[in-house]
Amino acid sequence: MSALSFRNALLAFAVSITASLGLAAPAYADKAPVYTGVFSNTALKGYDAVAYFTEEKPVKGDKQHSTEWNGATWQFSSAENLAKFTADPERYAPQYGGYCAWAVSQGYTASGDPKVWAVVDGKLYINYNDDVGATWREDPVGFIRLADANWPTVLK
Repeated sequence: MSALSFRNALLAFAVSITASLGLAAPAYADKAPVYTGVFSNTALKGYDAVAYFTEEKPVKGDKQHSTEWNGATWQFSSAENLAKFTADPERYAPQYGGYCAWAVSQGYTASGDPKVWAVVDGKLYINYNDDVGATWREDPVGFIRLADANWPTVLK
């Protein structure tokens, strides 16, 4: 078993144990097409999806600049970013609906933290936390390949 495979197995085991104990485990998604959390309908916890591309960092959005798309409310830091998203939401929205991209690569959904992100080949990916993000960065292309194959089935 490679070190990466062992680390992934260990991480998956830790997530399942902490979840069963009710500790700081991933908030498993409710299977909506866009992850919004339990008590919200706001995508990316209110962060501006366009800013990841234009400012290369997470930027909080504003309710004043918002739109509805794919069953969720999306907020933006400016009218310009709102207009960009409205014109081409598929270009800016995170892959896998903002669920943790690593979790999707493993065949399940978990919450995504918009402060743990990567843009790979012009697409936005969100992960659960810094540790999962570090694992993701070890082989993003491989995890994307796995997640792309899993995505059609993990929401069912």
